[in-house]
Amino acid sequence: MGRALDALAWLLRASIVLAAAVMLGSIFLQVVMRYVFHRAPPWSEELALLMFSWATLGGLALGVREGFHVALTLLPERLPPASRRAWGRVLALATAALGGFVAWSGLRFVEMTGGSISAAIGYPTEILTAMAPASGALVMIFALEHALLPGPAEPA
Repeated sequence: MGRALDALAWLLRASIVLAAAVMLGSIFLQVVMRYVFHRAPPWSEELALLMFSWATLGGLALGVREGFHVALTLLPERLPPASRRAWGRVLALATAALGGFVAWSGLRFVEMTGGSISAAIGYPTEILTAMAPASGALVMIFALEHALLPGPAEPA
């Protein structure tokens, strides 16, 4: 199970890096075309928005997996180690529930926006709106990993 989640996290990280590179390239092209050639391509801003959306939502899920999100530590630092681990599992379960809600409500949003196409590129908007349920599902999976699997400081 751990190897599969490691591979999933690696794929997620690679997709975020690729999305960020495409986003920055698209923005760079738009700026050069607008200010040098006075003809900005109509699709570059839409592509940058699509890639930004995935980099943000994918980064949210990766932050849950890697633990590089913002956390308040005032209360947990005052707890004994066993209680601290239990509190961490409770928070991970709450995060998993939130991820499940985002996945569920995101699927409803995909259904509501189904059949639309983007203005400039013409891709189905389901590609953009499907990022919310995908991110929610990944948040849920990674949070459940933290809640259910023993961590490095815990006995197996």
